[in-house]
Amino acid sequence: MEKGKIALVTGGSRGLGKDMALSIAKKGLDVVITYNSNKDKADEVIKEIESLGQKATAIQLNTTKFDKFQSFLEEVQSALKTNFGTDKIDFLVNNAGIGINVPFSETSEEALDSMINVQFKGTYLLTQKAINIMNDGGGIVNISTGLTRFSLPGFSAYAAMKGAIETLTKYQAKELGARQIRANVVAPGAIETDFGGGVVRDNEGMNKTIAANTALGRVGLPHDIGSVVAFLCTDDAKWVNAQRIEVSGGQMI
Repeated sequence: MEKGKIALVTGGSRGLGKDMALSIAKKGLDVVITYNSNKDKADEVIKEIESLGQKATAIQLNTTKFDKFQSFLEEVQSALKTNFGTDKIDFLVNNAGIGINVPFSETSEEALDSMINVQFKGTYLLTQKAINIMNDGGGIVNISTGLTRFSLPGFSAYAAMKGAIETLTKYQAKELGARQIRANVVAPGAIETDFGGGVVRDNEGMNKTIAANTALGRVGLPHDIGSVVAFLCTDDAKWVNAQRIEVSGGQMI
């Protein structure tokens, strides 16, 4: 158990982020989650984490409001002092994000800018500031996608930004190694959530096609991912660094 360690999970109020936060708490870490707009959902997650015997708090964050990142982290530190008796985190999980499913030829400049800001620039700049409140010996977990390895029509902008995140992760591992901070990528395959308008969950044809092209014969569920992220937030993963771990059930192999 990782008693005394704290993880910050962005977008932790629902979907994959919720399962990541709960899985991390089950490992004995305390958790700070962020939510964009749904405080009630975030509060529900906090209660679930507390029922596991861990401390938790939720703070609002829009990962495209770059000028608010410093004040957000100051709010995190204030909450840490009040609720956790410290002012540092140990792990940062960059999960918050949105997706689009639009053909390459029809992707607008506005949609591309949205993907750049949400999936890359926000993660880059938030992590840059968050390492100032991170303990040495901690870690960064960046969430990517199976779509950087295989291609499905309509995800060019989203997957391209995640490709950038995967490259960034290697540089984070290299440059933060002196502080013993590890940086890794978890790349989920297709998951049944409301992500991207619920395209995997609600499109029966797509769901069946993906299941047929996955070695384990089904589409992923949120609880397939969180435990892998949680593992990376423990000493069991102390020698795992600069790696891309795909969690897809063997999709498109």
